[in-house]
Amino acid sequence: MNKILNASRWYKQVIAVVVDLLCLPLVFCMAILLRFDGATFLSLFNHYQWLMVAAPLVAIPIFIKLGLYRAVIRFIDHKIVYVVVAGVSLSVLILVAAAVFNDKMSGLARGVFGIYWLSAILYVLSSRFLARAYLSHASGAMGGVRVAIYGAGHAGAQLASAFSHTMEYKTVAFIDDNQELHGTQIAGTRVYAPEQLKSLIERKQIKVVMLAMPSMSRAHQKAILERLEPLRVKIKITPSIREMVMSDGAVHVEDVREIGIDDLLGRDSVAPDESLLAKCIVNKTVMVTGAGGSIGSELCRQILLQKPKRLILLEMTEFALYQIEQELQTIQKSAGVTGVAIVPFLGSVLDEAKCLRILQTYHVDTVYHAAAYKHVPLVEHNPIEGIQNNILGTLRMAQAALKSGVVDFVLISTDKAVRPTNVMGATKRFSELVLQALSHAHEGADCTKFSMVRFGNVLGSSGSVVPLFRKQILAGGPITITHAEITRYFMTIPEAAQLVLQAGAMGTGGDVFVLDMGEPVKIIDLAKRMIHLSGLELKSPETPDGTIAIEQVGLRPGEKLFEELLIGDNAEGTSHPLIMRAQEVYIEWPQLQCLIDELMAACERFDHEAIRAALLRAVAGYAPQGGLEDFILRQAARHDG
Repeated sequence: MNKILNASRWYKQVIAVVVDLLCLPLVFCMAILLRFDGATFLSLFNHYQWLMVAAPLVAIPIFIKLGLYRAVIRFIDHKIVYVVVAGVSLSVLILVAAAVFNDKMSGLARGVFGIYWLSAILYVLSSRFLARAYLSHASGAMGGVRVAIYGAGHAGAQLASAFSHTMEYKTVAFIDDNQELHGTQIAGTRVYAPEQLKSLIERKQIKVVMLAMPSMSRAHQKAILERLEPLRVKIKITPSIREMVMSDGAVHVEDVREIGIDDLLGRDSVAPDESLLAKCIVNKTVMVTGAGGSIGSELCRQILLQKPKRLILLEMTEFALYQIEQELQTIQKSAGVTGVAIVPFLGSVLDEAKCLRILQTYHVDTVYHAAAYKHVPLVEHNPIEGIQNNILGTLRMAQAALKSGVVDFVLISTDKAVRPTNVMGATKRFSELVLQALSHAHEGADCTKFSMVRFGNVLGSSGSVVPLFRKQILAGGPITITHAEITRYFMTIPEAAQLVLQAGAMGTGGDVFVLDMGEPVKIIDLAKRMIHLSGLELKSPETPDGTIAIEQVGLRPGEKLFEELLIGDNAEGTSHPLIMRAQEVYIEWPQLQCLIDELMAACERFDHEAIRAALLRAVAGYAPQGGLEDFILRQAARHDG
């Protein structure tokens, strides 16, 4: 069987042709015997022998032309019926015509041709489907991961059908919550109740459970995952209905994916307000700074689909800019978004002259300012760069927006701006203060509306823990976390970007918007669930035979255990259920300008003590947890010591 399965396509096609060459004459003989019941075959042989020889010689070339032998036996479906019926019918018509126009063959029974037509169709079809069943069984017996499909609906049946055509997986059971389906069979595989899954895993040696319920809510999916977690079996998921509709509407083997943190969170997204999405974008010139970053690039994708007049990308990293420009052009073609000019600019938000020229030349209406350094330890070790890019970059971009008449300016902020314990968080809160001060300084004037949108960690970003944990699990562990008590808020990048666009449209000037991030997640619990849902066991004092350990490596410079979204409790709702408006204190522009001048002068002198002092005076609640972490400063101190 290994030799047959691994043989070349040409070799398999030759086998099929030879079998048909031998069997079709036998089928014709059977048709003769059925027609002349009781007559001896030898008395009829001389009269019909030329037809026995001609039957395969006529049929096989027709089958070749129709592509019957090109079909892969293990992957054939109902479509082969049409090919076989057409091929056999044409070959029989040719045989009948030959008999009619050959005077020497007069007197042949017409019933023989009818019986041969039906028998040949049955032979060709049955031989192919029996071969498919045998090969599928043989390939399943030879290997393939044994899986249970959770969901005995249309998607589950499609998935089982897809698995029957591959040696990678073998479906051994269906699981479904619907009691009416229990005990029934789908494609020869029985449907069981969820309560039976534990015993099925042991009895049938199931290695993977596939969730095939694309229409279920995130909350329902989370509840199922919680039930499956103690079983220590690997879980995979089929695409959602939305993802399937965007492809071809079917479930394929390659669509099956690993569990993601968004699956574990069980958070259902809220349908966007289309009027808010369109308000600052449709038929407008929109600019995104930091366009190649995690949030910036997703903003670009969603903005493009809203059909602005022009989309301007500003990015300081050449490769990141190239990637997002190419991707946007691909989206433009696939989504049929025509008439949108995509203009990529290499540059920094610190270059006020260039930014001003871009804004004025293209008459930019809306700016989404996502350019910032956001990695907490890196900014802690490089505080001057973080201050210049995050604070001075925001200031210069905002001043350029004021001078050029930009209508809406939206800053992408972070939950780390709330009572920060690190330089990055302090710079982001300082950036918020800059926009608040500028907005209040120009209050009542017909000028740029500044707003800020604050949210927590996004899934799939360059610093997300989920890809790191998955990589560590694949490597055999250990999973590293900084602290057992550390918790974080999480949101998917597309949802965060979508809410940013809607929140920005609500701005009236100086607004601080906060996104509802749901419940905070304990990182160690997340790590444990990822281990269990990968079919592995946590290695701990209670389970010393486990496969993956969790190690605590200690908090990184500037990192804190808990993040917050609000400085106080003075938040109010908006028209969107996931967007709140925070009433935050601000500093008047003259006072803030003095603090900015003081801070920048300290940066120019590399005076880290003065830098920290200026941040402490400006940012209420800033409470650095350790000493000065700048690499150059620490290295110089070691030499002096």
